[in-house]
Amino acid sequence: MGKKITIIGLGAGDLNQLPFGVYKMITETEHLYLRTEKHPVIDELKQEISYESFDTVYEQSSQFEEVYRTITESLLQKAEYNDIVYAVPGHPLVAEKTVQLLLNEGRGKGYTIVVQGGQSFLDAMFQALEIDPVEGFQLVDAISMESNKLDLQGHLIITQVYDQIVASEVKLSLMEQLPDDYKVKIVTAAGSEDQLIKEVPLYEIDREINVNNLTSIYVPPVDNREQLHHQFNVLRQIIAQLRGPNGCPWDIEQTHQSLKKYLIEECYELIEAIDEEDIDHIIEELGDVLLQVVLHAQIGEDDGMFSIDEVIKGISDKMVRRHPHVFGDIKVSGTDDVLKNWNDIKQAEKTEGRVLSILDKVTTSLPALSKAYHLQKEAAKVGFDWTSIDDVWDKVKEEIKELEVELTIKDNNHKILQEFGDVIFALVNVGRHYKIEPEEALIVTNKKFYNRFRYIEEMARNQHQDLTELSLEEMDAYWNEAKKLEKEGE
Repeated sequence: MGKKITIIGLGAGDLNQLPFGVYKMITETEHLYLRTEKHPVIDELKQEISYESFDTVYEQSSQFEEVYRTITESLLQKAEYNDIVYAVPGHPLVAEKTVQLLLNEGRGKGYTIVVQGGQSFLDAMFQALEIDPVEGFQLVDAISMESNKLDLQGHLIITQVYDQIVASEVKLSLMEQLPDDYKVKIVTAAGSEDQLIKEVPLYEIDREINVNNLTSIYVPPVDNREQLHHQFNVLRQIIAQLRGPNGCPWDIEQTHQSLKKYLIEECYELIEAIDEEDIDHIIEELGDVLLQVVLHAQIGEDDGMFSIDEVIKGISDKMVRRHPHVFGDIKVSGTDDVLKNWNDIKQAEKTEGRVLSILDKVTTSLPALSKAYHLQKEAAKVGFDWTSIDDVWDKVKEEIKELEVELTIKDNNHKILQEFGDVIFALVNVGRHYKIEPEEALIVTNKKFYNRFRYIEEMARNQHQDLTELSLEEMDAYWNEAKKLEKEGE
């Protein structure tokens, strides 16, 4: 005999609710092991049965994973020569980590693992709380709970709330998603004579002295959608509603083409917020950029072309594919290796049998200034670059002279446009040699111009003057005052 473990459930209540077959097995077996003796059924049968519990294992370890592992290994060892019965609270297949370990590892080692009845605590919970799980229900283990995976629009039951420490962790996780005073229910010993249900605000969960191994926390569905405005799925619902049959006329009319200018504007406003190092402004502008992404995805879904899920899957696949040093077995020694791997993988993805220029690495949708910078940067990698900064300045001067010549010729707009572009391109090259990103530099200058001109407007208002009445000399004087104030404030 031996190598057989029969797993039974003690149910969620007291002895009155225990099936007769389970009762007989508990009282007649010679080798009974309990995950915990802290259960109403055991309290009533202590004088009739002999058993060994694993409560001391919980006291000796601070990690639940270690506790479950120790219990599993001990049970396998004890069943080596004798058939044993292992009893757990509730139903063996509901929120019982040790049972899952026995099923996976025990059977893999040749043990016979038999799972028999037991009433799940969920039946007692549903009855005690008078809720219907068909409305939407989620069961979560308090030990492994992740707040971002909670479905707060349905009934939520959090089990395994053993003590105040676990209750505190649950409270902190829920407070990441819900208001501190959101009402929840603490349910202890559901279905037994000692059943206790207490409604408390969220922040008081860990102040309850009755929390024990029979305690669960019930979070009612959130009816006020505004309390879930921080969740991505709710944002999707809002945008879908805006573009729905009874939505906003403006949103309904938008297309990918019509939204392009707004996406560009929002990206630049985000860059401005980053330059200002204004966290609140960054949060706001990131939200505006995200809005544009979700709007485009909703248009794609409305047109039957694609959804935000495909967008997210695409970028997730790309991040995993382009970071083999994180998600694979590639080794890197630093940032340079990371960038090389990224570019190699990116180029391999885009080739698809076509002959590419090294300049094809530069994104075509970049703003012209930034694109000029990156085109020069890629060419420089293979040696197509000036040998010194003096040569670059000479090129700038040469392009300016060529522009001056073209400006003297009538009806020469196209050529003037080309030469003016050459001047800008040459100046971008100067910036590149000094590691200056032209788009960023121009943003700084635009802001500087804006602030100085605003100063001129303010001075005119203080003097009760209209801007159109000021001479260029007067405006220039105010400009220089603004410039001086900037330097004093640096």
